Amino acid sequence: MLTVLMVGALCALLTPAMAREDDVPMPVLAQTWVEIDGEVFGARPDEVGPIGGGTGYTRVVTSGQYTVATIDELLDAMSKAKAGETVFVDPKAELDFTALVYAEDLAIVVPEGVTLASNRGQDGSPGAMLYSDAFQTNGLIRTGGPNVRITGLRVRGPDPKTRLDHHRRAYSTGRPEREAGAYYYKLPNSNGISTRFPNLEVDNCELSGWSSGAVDLSDGTGQHVHHCYIHHNQRNGLGYGVVMGYGKQAVALIEYNIFDYNRHSIAGTGKPGNAYEASNNVEVGHAISHYFDLHGGSDRRDGTNIAGDWLRIHHNTFLAATQRAIVIRGVPT
Repeated sequence: MLTVLMVGALCALLTPAMAREDDVPMPVLAQTWVEIDGEVFGARPDEVGPIGGGTGYTRVVTSGQYTVATIDELLDAMSKAKAGETVFVDPKAELDFTALVYAEDLAIVVPEGVTLASNRGQDGSPGAMLYSDAFQTNGLIRTGGPNVRITGLRVRGPDPKTRLDHHRRAYSTGRPEREAGAYYYKLPNSNGISTRFPNLEVDNCELSGWSSGAVDLSDGTGQHVHHCYIHHNQRNGLGYGVVMGYGKQAVALIEYNIFDYNRHSIAGTGKPGNAYEASNNVEVGHAISHYFDLHGGSDRRDGTNIAGDWLRIHHNTFLAATQRAIVIRGVPT
C-alpha cells in the first residue's frame, strides 16, 4: 500500500543567503503526520529521535577508541581500527580533503565493523565536518568491508548547484546522444559516502553538496540510512540524496530523514536485485524533479520493464510539493 500525505509548508523559513547555498540549518518542522480514525498518515518520529536527527537523537556517539582532530590522525586511526572500534572526530574539526583528493584520489576508507563518528546533536553540536571541494570526488568516505557505521558527521561536497545551463548545453543543442553525454560528463561529479559492502548504517548525519549521490549504495543488502538531513544534492541529470543499485544487488531501508533541494531524494537503477523501503521521511519540497524514483528497463535499455525486485513506500510527508512525489518507471518483479 502506498500512503503519502500532501500538506502545507509546515517548516520554518530558511535563513537568508550565506557563503554557500547549502549552508542552511535544518528546517524546524511542525507536526508532519495526522491521525484519522486511529490510523496514522504521514511521517512520524520514533523513539530514537526526531526526523532528521540532531538535537534529541538518542544514539549520539561521544567518544571512541581513537579521537582525532586532523586528517593525518584520522587516516592513521583508520589504518589501525578493528571491528567493534570507533574512530571519533573532534566536534570542532573541519577537515578539508580537497588537495588530497586532487593529488591522490584519496578517500577515507572505513574498515569492516568500524564506526566513524562525531557528536551531531549533543548539546547543540553540529558535529565535525569532513569535506572536499574537488569536483571529481569518487566517494569521500568509502567502506572497506561490511557492518560499517557512519554517524554524527557533516559530510560536505563540492557542488550544491543545479547546473541547469550545463545540462541544457549538453542535451538541448542538437548534439547526437553520445556526444551530448560525453559533453555532460566533462564536468566531473562527486559522491559523498560510497559502499559495495552490506550492512552500512548512515545515521544522524548532515550530507550536502554532492553532485551525484550523497549516499551511493552500489552494492550490498541490509543498508540503513536514517535520521539524517540530506540536502542540496541537485545537479540536473544526477543529483541524488540516496542512490542505489549500480552493482549487482542493493537493498536498503531509508527512514526518518529530512530531504530538501535534491534532484531525486531517493533513486534506484531498478536492476534485478535492487529494492528499497522508504518510510517516515519528510520531503521539504525544493527540487527540480520528482522526489522518490525507481528506474525501469527502458532507462537501462535492457529490453525489460523491470523496476527492481520490490518497493515499499509508506508514511512519508511531502511539504509544499512542487513536483511529483513518486515515479516508478517500470514494474517490480
